[in-house]
This record gives sequence, structure tokens and C-alpha cells, in this order.
Amino acid sequence: MQRESPEYVRVSLAAAMTLGLVKGQFFRGATLYCVNLLLTYRSGCVGRCAYCGLSRSRSLGKAWTDYSFIRVDWPTVSLDSVLERMGSCQHVERVCVSMVTNRRAPEDCLTVVRRLRERIDSISCLIAPTIVDRGWLEDLKVAGADKVGIAVDAATPELFDKLRGRGIGGPHRWERYWRTVEDAVDVFGKYNVGVHLIVGLGETEEEMVRTIQAAYDMGALTHLFSFFPEEGSAMEGYAQPPIGQYRRIQLARYLINKGLAVAENMRFDAHGRLIDFGLEKEVLDEVIDSGLPFMTSGCASKKRENACNRPFSDYTPY
Repeated sequence: MQRESPEYVRVSLAAAMTLGLVKGQFFRGATLYCVNLLLTYRSGCVGRCAYCGLSRSRSLGKAWTDYSFIRVDWPTVSLDSVLERMGSCQHVERVCVSMVTNRRAPEDCLTVVRRLRERIDSISCLIAPTIVDRGWLEDLKVAGADKVGIAVDAATPELFDKLRGRGIGGPHRWERYWRTVEDAVDVFGKYNVGVHLIVGLGETEEEMVRTIQAAYDMGALTHLFSFFPEEGSAMEGYAQPPIGQYRRIQLARYLINKGLAVAENMRFDAHGRLIDFGLEKEVLDEVIDSGLPFMTSGCASKKRENACNRPFSDYTPY
């Protein structure tokens, strides 16, 4: 029997623990507020992204459905079991359904969202722009999703093409992804769209900051990730970005997304490294001391700004 979507989904290890589907304990008693679900198919994802744990180019000698993603395992469970257990998890404030680039995913995503909507009204979808259009986005909203995530990942068109498109024999195109961002903002409303970006794929800090600003100017917030070399991926030999680089980008993202600063007023050195955030020192120090810029950036719930706190997606707890 093939355990595939829409009857089955993969759940992040943290979500599986939260739902009581696997045994485990959170570090320092942390709480997961967003349950992450991933559509699953025997044929996997047709994308060949050089850094992705779900990439068709990844070589591990095992079934795609057994691949880890963002450092952790994603066990396959029935959607019925997820729905049954969500009722007993009072602290779950949002569910995120992640697509893969598979021809079956658009319709299956709508089916999963419709079923989830019977239990919860805060549903995000991380969508695959290569296989959807504006009409589908409208259907997704009717199905019950209130927020959309779009994983652009690479900060420049050149890096995108090299790591996700023609450079690696992949199907994705920079222009289509950003056109989908525009359509999603129009359908779901300003700041209900999150553009995922990965720090450390080869971009300069200036390039990343300007892309964050461009997304914000379009009406989209930014959700940051830090590059991690997945075993067996085309980029498994690459180093993670220095923590200082990631912290500077986190701070710049927070300032831009809060409307406190703009990229145009920030300054960069000859190597594109951020050296001035374009803000008075007292204001900047207050923002830094709050610690908020350095929290995981993701979709909000009705109760908190960062309901999607994704353990391990940025770095390990230590």
C-alpha cells in the first residue's frame, strides 16, 4: 500500500511529538505552536535544488519518503490521525501545509486544507509556484488558507538559476516565483505572504538585504533560514554561514519588516557586508536588547507573532 497524499502526510519531528505520534521531549520544555505538514509522494519532488533535503538530485540510496528535511525526520502518518489528535493540543495555533513540486500537489493541497479547516482557522501553505497559478491561489483561499509562504530561497536571480533552475537542471524560474508573490499578495492581502530566504547560499549581505526590502515593498514579509549542508545534496560540502552574518541579516530583516528602517539608508563595506543599519544608536540598541529580531521568523497566529517557531530550521539549540 502506497502511503501518499492526500490521505497521508509527512509531519515534522516536532509536530509528531506535539501530536503524540512519536515519543520525545522538547529542550527546556519548549512548545511548538505550529504543526508542519508536508505532502508526500512515492515519486517525490521534481525539483533539483542544490541545497534541499527533498531534492531529486540528493543521493542517499534510500526512498525519497525517508529523506530528512531541515535537519530532522518527517514521519509519514495518516491525515485522519493528525486531525484526531489536534483537538487535544490546545496550544497549536496554526497549521502549515507544505507542497512539493509534483503534478498531484495542487489538488491534494486543496483537499488537505479543506479538511484542516474543519478543525482550525489559521492555515498557512508553503506553495510551489512552478505548478500553480493565480486561479489556484484564489481556490486555496476559498479552501480555508489565510497565509501563503513562497520559498524563493536564493537572494539573486543568478544564484536562483544556478542552484534551482537551469544551472542544476531544475524546473524553477526566478520570474515566475516573484510573479506568484505579487499574485499571492493581491489574493491574500498585504503581509499575509511570507517570502522564504536562505542566508549563506553565496549572496552578499547587501544582496540579501535588498531582496528583503524588495519583498516588503511588494507587501510580503520575509521568513529567514540559515543554510545547512544536507548530506547527499549537491551543496553538502559547503560551509554554513558565520553566525555573525546570520545575526546581521536577522536584525536587518526585523527592522525592514517592522518599518523601522529601509535598505536604502543602510551601509555596506566593499565586500557587501552590513556595517550600518541606518538607525539611531539608541533605537537600534533597544531593538537588539529586546531579542525579538533573533527569534525564528515565520507566520503569526492570533496570539503571537512567531507561531511558526520551527525547531532546528535555523540552527541547533546550542
